[in-house]
Amino acid sequence: MLFVVILFALFFLFVINSMTDALCLKREIPTEKQSKSFRTINILMTILLTSTYVKILFT
Repeated sequence: MLFVVILFALFFLFVINSMTDALCLKREIPTEKQSKSFRTINILMTILLTSTYVKILFT
């Protein structure tokens, strides 16, 4: 079960990163700010995925 969740999380992060890249290209965000936005979004998505996993695990 854990392997499936990790696989799903990696796929989800890949999709989110693809959408973030498309947003950065469309909005013409400078390269210096792109790394900050990627880092922020990845950290927030990781927290979201972890909290969801814990919630499902303990309910």
